[in-house]
Amino acid sequence: MHNLIFLTDLTGSDLDPYMRLNEAQLFHALEPNPGLFIAESPKVIERALRAGYRPASLLIEEKELERDLADLDHEMAINQTRGLEQTPIYVVNSKLLRQLAGGGYNLLRGALAAMHRVKRPSLNNFLATMPSDHPRIAILESVVNPTNIGAIFRSAAALGIDGVIVTSDSADPLYRRASRVAMGTVFQVPWTYVDAKVWQSEGVDLLHRAGYKTAAMALRHNTVDIDDPQLAEVDRLAIILGSEGPGLRENTITQSDFTIKIPMATGVDSLNVAAASALAFWELGNRKVK
Repeated sequence: MHNLIFLTDLTGSDLDPYMRLNEAQLFHALEPNPGLFIAESPKVIERALRAGYRPASLLIEEKELERDLADLDHEMAINQTRGLEQTPIYVVNSKLLRQLAGGGYNLLRGALAAMHRVKRPSLNNFLATMPSDHPRIAILESVVNPTNIGAIFRSAAALGIDGVIVTSDSADPLYRRASRVAMGTVFQVPWTYVDAKVWQSEGVDLLHRAGYKTAAMALRHNTVDIDDPQLAEVDRLAIILGSEGPGLRENTITQSDFTIKIPMATGVDSLNVAAASALAFWELGNRKVK
């Protein structure tokens, strides 16, 4: 049985995560404890549950209630995920949703869940959890577009990247758009944050001390192609991707062991960071050895 609560209005504070709090406010909602995030669609919600995230509540539009609950129950059954019997599930009708400002709120992609965040490990503790044999990790430096973050995580999950480190000035992988674009793989690929100031001052050094060679995606006089044989021979490799506009910081590039590039047709010098990550992960990830 599900704990269904049929709403007659949208004023209750329990609905704040869905109706009145933005992403940043959700992030800080429970300080000093980790905050909340919104997972969208039964597939994303189930993957979050499977990864151990605890739901605070769900919000489902009444006309889609049967479909969304069936999808959730099916996903949880086949993946042996703990059920939602005690979780409040708020059910709202279409008329109430249309009362919201901005022309009406539409749960276009199905159920929403307000989920509790978990505390992320420090960089050193995170690196200690990586595989001992041939680890491949990605560093996202100042990647600010949630859509790109989600796409990069989806490629990382598919192409053998063992973990992702995100600088704190990047978009949050748990933003609703990021987790949706990632199809829930942000709950599948191990990841953590590193403070942007720490990364700028000593991030590459910390990776070196942990035994990693670093490969910065950038164009320089000594740049090598991503299929260069010497990259495959590196035991521990960290692939560093930069922001959508400026790219990587100069000190990140100069401190790295390699600068790497994707060979391009004449007249084009770069790809969108999400597209570039997919090609780099295809060539440098562990899909070939796992």
